[in-house]
Amino acid sequence: MGLIPEFAETSVEAIVPIVSRVRNTFNTQKTKPINFRLVQLRKLYWALTDNEAAIVEACKLDLNKSVYETYISEIDWCRNDALFVCKNLEKWAKDESAPDIPLMNRLVSPKIRKDPLGCVLIIGTYNFPVQLAIGPLIGAIAAGCTAVLKPSENAPSVAMVLEKVVAALDPDCYGCVQGGIPQSTALLDQKWDKIFYTGSPGVGKIIAKKAAETLTPVTLELGGRNPAIVTRNADIRLAARRLLWGKFFNAGQVCISQNYTLIDYEVFPGFLKELEVAMKEFYPNGAKASPDYGRIVNGRQWKRLKDMIDNSKGKILIGGTMDEAEKFLEPTVIKVEDITDSLIVDESFGPIMPIFPVNNLDQAIRIANEVDPTPLGAYPFGNKAETEKVLLNLRSGGASVNDAWFHGCMPTLAFGGVGSSGQGSYRGKASFDAFTHRRSVTTTPGWMESLIDVRYPPYKGKLAQFQKMTNVKPNFDRNGKVKFSLVSFLLTLGARSTLGGLARYILILLATIGIQQYIERRSKL
Repeated sequence: MGLIPEFAETSVEAIVPIVSRVRNTFNTQKTKPINFRLVQLRKLYWALTDNEAAIVEACKLDLNKSVYETYISEIDWCRNDALFVCKNLEKWAKDESAPDIPLMNRLVSPKIRKDPLGCVLIIGTYNFPVQLAIGPLIGAIAAGCTAVLKPSENAPSVAMVLEKVVAALDPDCYGCVQGGIPQSTALLDQKWDKIFYTGSPGVGKIIAKKAAETLTPVTLELGGRNPAIVTRNADIRLAARRLLWGKFFNAGQVCISQNYTLIDYEVFPGFLKELEVAMKEFYPNGAKASPDYGRIVNGRQWKRLKDMIDNSKGKILIGGTMDEAEKFLEPTVIKVEDITDSLIVDESFGPIMPIFPVNNLDQAIRIANEVDPTPLGAYPFGNKAETEKVLLNLRSGGASVNDAWFHGCMPTLAFGGVGSSGQGSYRGKASFDAFTHRRSVTTTPGWMESLIDVRYPPYKGKLAQFQKMTNVKPNFDRNGKVKFSLVSFLLTLGARSTLGGLARYILILLATIGIQQYIERRSKL
């Protein structure tokens, strides 16, 4: 179609002027008015729309991504996100009344002000090259930040389209830098008010270390060795279909998909049969001939995946066909029986589905915690008691019960990792919060001077007065048991605060008045 310009790196020398421009603009307060942010978000929406044909072509060139997957996970995802933020931004940006403030301190009108963090850097990645770049940018614009976007050079066609998209915004506030390690290094040498990175844990550590030199906050959206656990009480057909879809969507290049599946020996044969049925249903003419199945992003990643399979001691049960020239790797199911297997110790980030049979749920939980105690996602399939047991005993950034990463399919639900799988979250309101500083503000009126005189030296004779004004008595004994106080109960009606008790008394009063009026009406009939 010829919609994609040839990939062109930004010269390293041009990076400092770009960063200086957007930082200087932030200092002019230009991006702080809500209307300015809304206009930029609307321009972003139309830039995505005007370039949607180019995005489709670029995703096809870089990943052989189907039109369907490009729209639902890239174009429409970002447009819907922009519209959702536009609809809610004014509400999110309003000052909040500070909660849990003692009565006396309310006189200084404490509130939470939402301030933009400043000039931010967003580094995207290649598997969802539009969504994982534009999604954080939407949050930065909404918060009132200026931003520089660095798309992934591993998806060069999409990167060039994203440069056109960013160019539709205010050029003094938002910039785009193209390139690889030299450009990324030059960007990280600049001072930022926030760095948002999506990618591998290895690069995440480099970015976190560099950011620590200037105490720059970071959001790191990383990967993980995510477990799926299928118990003997699970619906085997649904588990097979859902996990197969989750693992082979985008040719397996999904950081949140299951890296391996732990399954009870009792249902393993039936599960395998259901995988075969689903595979034929999803790809009736084979994955290679399917217009819905993607390709590995480049030769280096294809070779890495081939080496993982070659080094595995597992047995291929389904698939295994490869074509280096096309960067094709067939959806491949492999039975493994050792946690030191190459398919378990590393995140595959590709269309490889290791199946690890276990004796029971306890063994599955133990293995999952041993492999990766803080994965990005966890996917338990079973009855309610079993799935609750998994959630209780296994940490993860997110979880989808009886499904494959459904929680990651919701643009308005906060998404993020924990521990080695990342820090911070975004999407929906969380994207706004990720680039916002919650600034506590108080205003002390002049007439309060006599009330706060107790804080000034000399302190002689003032300690008892200050403690009487501020100290709170515990409602528990030395053994941690809560004391019952009849007076407290009568004052609060069992609520946890005086205000809660007052609200309950008001409800009782209103109910009493309502009942009395009802009785009076009935008596007149």
